[in-house]
Amino acid sequence: MFKRLFWLTVGLAGGFGSSFWLMRTVRRAIERITPQRLTQDVVTGAKSAGAGLRAALDEGRAAMHEREAELRTELARRSR
Repeated sequence: MFKRLFWLTVGLAGGFGSSFWLMRTVRRAIERITPQRLTQDVVTGAKSAGAGLRAALDEGRAAMHEREAELRTELARRSR
């Protein structure tokens, strides 16, 4: 009798635990795909992409100006 009661309790505890875990997992998944969350993720991604693009353009311009100065110096030295 006690064996059956023990295993019944273990089964109930396992069932409740797995049900609770499953409900949390499903709620998190639903929360991730809501339109508001998707919009927020897209906006955040666009902002970070814009910042990265801006930084790359600034770095490219700086390299371009540096190289132009080197070429002008070399050209001036050759023309003497």
